[in-house]
Amino acid sequence: MIIPATEELIPTVSVIIVTWNAKRYALECLGSLDRNSGTVAIEVIVVDNRSTDGTADEIRNQFPDVILIQNEANLGFAKANNIGLAMARGRYLCLVNSDVVVPVECFEKMVSYMDGNPGIGMLGPKMLAPNGGVGHSVMRLPTIWNTLCCSLGLHVLFPRSQRLNGFLMYDYPYDSIDDVEVLTGWFWMVRRRSFEDVGGLDERFFIYGEDIDWSYRFRKAGWRVVFYPEAEALHYGAASAAKAPTYFYVEMRRANLQYFQKHHGYLGGMGYKATVLVHELVRITGQGLLYCSCASRRPMAKLAIQRSLSSLRWLTVAEFRQPCLRKGESG
Repeated sequence: MIIPATEELIPTVSVIIVTWNAKRYALECLGSLDRNSGTVAIEVIVVDNRSTDGTADEIRNQFPDVILIQNEANLGFAKANNIGLAMARGRYLCLVNSDVVVPVECFEKMVSYMDGNPGIGMLGPKMLAPNGGVGHSVMRLPTIWNTLCCSLGLHVLFPRSQRLNGFLMYDYPYDSIDDVEVLTGWFWMVRRRSFEDVGGLDERFFIYGEDIDWSYRFRKAGWRVVFYPEAEALHYGAASAAKAPTYFYVEMRRANLQYFQKHHGYLGGMGYKATVLVHELVRITGQGLLYCSCASRRPMAKLAIQRSLSSLRWLTVAEFRQPCLRKGESG
């Protein structure tokens, strides 16, 4: 059941959802939470990053028990989640993307496992993709070496090699409970005590990178970060990024640079920039050949080339400037 904001009952789980111009997905997500009629009492906190598509109004009308916070500007993913976390009362804190559908019993299974394993600070369920497959939700912590492997395409050529398959872990089986280095930020369950120990998301990450940073900080503080496939949820993916794919591509590069500079200093940042340069040059060459040789692939190849050129422009000209297009200022 969803506990209204006026209820004095302390929820077992506080669910924080950040929304931005993805009304259809957000309403489906909240509908799935409303159907969670098990034994876990939840409160739902939605932080809207100044949506312009009527998201907040629809949530207010259809889900009156939801705690709705409307930001006057787009404050970014990390800061918006921190606003929700500051209001949360639950014993467990769940950060759930707005394009996730949570099936009945998902929270129950996760709470039960967390209750039985007090050393776990962060737990992530299995991601189900819309096509019926399993989505990628586990990564290694990025290093210059494993980032370079991805830049050179070695992770594709040698997917079974622990040394060469990069940080994305495309070969990960997703079939057993496992301590991992990074849980991507689509769906986290966090123990309150570990949250109080580690602190909130780093608000210097506007979008992207905060999941790698948070996972790193949990592990550094001695808390286990665990993938838990006994619980599952559907993730549509890229509901907001699809509106401005080139911008979000560059934002991912910028966030990764922030991570390397924060945790590996100046030399780490320089190393990451070198891997980006290699990656984009390889990508432009490969996509250019594809554009010339295959007419049916030209639209996708052209987009890939545009993304890489934008990334190189950011890297060489304006690497320390905030991009002129901010999430929330373009539909």
